[in-house]
Amino acid sequence: MDIALDLGTNNTRICIENEGKVIDMPSVISYDKTTNEILAFGDEAYQMLGRTSNRVDVVFPLDSSVIAQSGLVEELVNIFLGEVCKSRVVMPRVLACIPGEITEVEKRAIVNAISSFGVRRVLLLESAKAAAFGCNKDIMSPHGTMLVNIGGGSVDIAVMTLGGVSVGKTLKIAGNAMDEEIIKYARRQHNLVIGKSMAQKCKEAIGTVMYEENDRTYRLKGRDAVRGLPKAVEVTSSEIMEVIFDIAKNIAISISDVLEETPPELLADIHTDGITITGGLSNLRGMKEMVETATDIKVEVAKKPEDCVVNGLYKAIDYIDEAESQKNSLNPLMTVY
Repeated sequence: MDIALDLGTNNTRICIENEGKVIDMPSVISYDKTTNEILAFGDEAYQMLGRTSNRVDVVFPLDSSVIAQSGLVEELVNIFLGEVCKSRVVMPRVLACIPGEITEVEKRAIVNAISSFGVRRVLLLESAKAAAFGCNKDIMSPHGTMLVNIGGGSVDIAVMTLGGVSVGKTLKIAGNAMDEEIIKYARRQHNLVIGKSMAQKCKEAIGTVMYEENDRTYRLKGRDAVRGLPKAVEVTSSEIMEVIFDIAKNIAISISDVLEETPPELLADIHTDGITITGGLSNLRGMKEMVETATDIKVEVAKKPEDCVVNGLYKAIDYIDEAESQKNSLNPLMTVY
């Protein structure tokens, strides 16, 4: 059995050979701090965010698409893989995605977390490449393709050709950083203490990085920072835009910086074909227009952008046999472990 694993900062998605996507859950786990017993994971654990006692902790064990708490990541991976791999007669091969710029230590931590389940092979693929496969982009030919995967924990920007990355850059500031800014704004401007899930819902409901003629509103609910009592305030889309604008602008500037480093021949291909953006944050209002303004190149938002990485991993399963045999041919997959 071959398994495609998109172990993201916010969500984990898994596809298995011949069946497609079988798991799409938040990358969150809850445990008893006294006994270290795992209590819940995925959707069930996500519902516990901000609603636990002092004895229970709910955490996202990945930060910026890399492992922050190795023990909990191993537990989470074992639970998810156990859900899809009921029979252990034949150990599976797992193809997982990683950020474009990652250290050997971070890479090894991901491999070790997956290996703890007991797998035959672990293979790695950069998330930008996986997203390109998921968008049906031909990155194996001598033709320049630019893709930007904007997720919750990181942004991967890559210019690809002949199965590899010619120029790339990874930003550690993405959707989660916007949520944090909304939390800080609510506390600073309205003396309102809110949680991560409330900030995320607000961003998804009225978040924008461009001015709109008609302001939309969202009701933030939380705790009054002064009195400690329940409190709710209305915020507008123009307020949220001012809070998250700088992060979106930095993403657009970074894309422009990568273009400046791109060889002229590949740049000509990109100018003709345009830039493709994927990941959940690509749905943010105004993001596409901001990138177009910064680069002066047309931008396309992929269909179902949040699923592009896992769909691409699923397609890249076809390269596993070739990677294992170490044939002297172009192969997009990284080292076999």
